[in-house]
Amino acid sequence: MAGDRHWFRGDCHVHSRRSHGGELTPAELVAAARAAGLDFIAVTEHNLDTARDPWSRLAGDGLLVIPGQEVVTETGHWLALGLAPGHVADWRYGVRDDLIDRSVAEVHRAGGLCVVAHPHAPYPAGTFMYPFDGFDAVEVWNGQWSSDLPWNADNEAALAEWGRGLAIGVHRRRWTPAIGNSDAHLAGQIGTPQTVVHAADLTQHAVLAALRAGRCWIAGSAAIQLTLVATAGPSEAGIGEHLPAVDGAPVTVEVHVSGVPSGTVSLHTDRGRSHQEALPPAGAGTATWSTTDRPTFVRVEVRHPTGHMAALTNPVILT
Repeated sequence: MAGDRHWFRGDCHVHSRRSHGGELTPAELVAAARAAGLDFIAVTEHNLDTARDPWSRLAGDGLLVIPGQEVVTETGHWLALGLAPGHVADWRYGVRDDLIDRSVAEVHRAGGLCVVAHPHAPYPAGTFMYPFDGFDAVEVWNGQWSSDLPWNADNEAALAEWGRGLAIGVHRRRWTPAIGNSDAHLAGQIGTPQTVVHAADLTQHAVLAALRAGRCWIAGSAAIQLTLVATAGPSEAGIGEHLPAVDGAPVTVEVHVSGVPSGTVSLHTDRGRSHQEALPPAGAGTATWSTTDRPTFVRVEVRHPTGHMAALTNPVILT
């Protein structure tokens, strides 16, 4: 990976009490984000402009606040990240109106990022009924809004759907990155999960660019660390990067994980789950896998002994 980038942890889907069901003030949200060790958050109130005060006064001192919106439509929700002051993405439509593409295009023209939100949420209008085409990322891991568990069946369904489309997306060179967010409305939720990005610096432009490129992975908490590197001959690549083919050289994948006692590390390719190893009771270990079959990508899932997710990555692309 390029040495001029850094890893930053953030949560791109949080609500204050301006949103329905939200109970925290902006100051309380920012304090909670700092306490959770986050470097950035995206404020995504329901169909409201969040680019104005008080957020600009609360940011700084190592915390980046990205203005955004949860676009709540009649047939699904999505996140518009990086909105300018006064820009509220249109939400007054459903899948039968054929208007979502226009709304997404407006956000893109303004330099924003569009993310499918909790695509399998099991409440009225929460399930995402639109195609993923045109969106920059998919939220495959959403927080504890429907369960006391940080990983639930709705997330499992979102991950499966994203995973099934990944092989053809990589083949056609327009795959959609995965991210994970808390969807925090209440105290104690922010940062569970969190997206860890490999960005040039802690600025809105750099963070959104890293998310768009898939240079990111998802952690269940700040206690979980992960690195993923694939090598072929003298070449190496990390998450969201491309590994060039080297004639006759096997691809070797090395994953370092900590913070997941007695967990499992599994490697997934266009052929499905291709390798799995157990982590020791201390929770820190390394999984290594080599292949000459040359899959089109490799990504990682780390699960707790219960089977609930601890971390997952976007793919390394094996070109």
